[in-house]
Amino acid sequence: MKKKILSAILSGAMVLSLMGCTGAATTETATTTESTDTVQSSSDTTTTYTVGICQLVQHVALDAATQGFKDVLTEEFGDQVVFDEQNAAGDSAQCSTICTGFASNGVDLILANATPALQSAASATADIPILGTSITEYGVALDIDNFDGTVGGNISGTSDLAPLDQQADMVVELFPDAQKVGILYCSSEANSVYQADTVKAALEEKGIEVTVYTFSDSNDVASVTESACAENDVLYIPTDNTAASCTGAISNVALPAGVPIVCGEEGICQGCGVATLSIDYYELGRTTGEMAVKILKGEANVSEMPIEYYANPVKKYNKEICDQLGITVPDDYVAIEE
Repeated sequence: MKKKILSAILSGAMVLSLMGCTGAATTETATTTESTDTVQSSSDTTTTYTVGICQLVQHVALDAATQGFKDVLTEEFGDQVVFDEQNAAGDSAQCSTICTGFASNGVDLILANATPALQSAASATADIPILGTSITEYGVALDIDNFDGTVGGNISGTSDLAPLDQQADMVVELFPDAQKVGILYCSSEANSVYQADTVKAALEEKGIEVTVYTFSDSNDVASVTESACAENDVLYIPTDNTAASCTGAISNVALPAGVPIVCGEEGICQGCGVATLSIDYYELGRTTGEMAVKILKGEANVSEMPIEYYANPVKKYNKEICDQLGITVPDDYVAIEE
């Protein structure tokens, strides 16, 4: 009897032991399955890139650069790229707010379109890759001494600098009898100052008297333009974002006064100028977009990427304004398409 009882107890213990082992095995299997599902789900996840775009102001040149940039990324990534596109409406302080927001949100890359946007982006983050476009001179914009063509850190991009000496030559080519040239630009734009100083020196070497006229913002553009027109034979306007957004006000003064304007880029020329040695801003934006693709795909390190330039600037003219002022341009000038 005792043997039967002992046998029953041992049998029961073995059953309980087996049940415990089975439970542990079941739990382990469930854990392994869950882990496998997680890995499989992760491998199916498609990478999405968020790109912040800070554009200083809306005008033809900057709009074209932004569009070219977006087109390249969309062609490469399709709906895997999301753009947070914001315009500062010409307000440098707003550029800072926009770029700080991009940094806080952890975007994958920032496009800074125009110098104040680049300066704001550089202040907002030292980690997120930043590409500038429509920047005339990076050394000036970022206060880099002895700039060698590569910014380093988290910044690179493209420049819209056309040969300034050739723009000065254009003034003389079109207006050989001009004795006084006024240079007109916004004093708050560092790259405009750089261009103006360079062109001024080039014209003075040719024996031309040059006077610089600056406006602080859009409110005094018309009055400053009026003074410049009254005192000069020809005006020169460099690549300048404030001027580009005020071409109507400039033209309304200069055209009735009969004073021609040579411009640093096509958008300004289309609004108020007679001629320009200009780059293609859409293509410049595409070049910037190609740089962004390499960065996002891990094929290039932004810190090692040199600034890229538009290789083939073109002499262009504004047929409508030239006709109104009775100006005939040489055959190698191309009419700006309306």
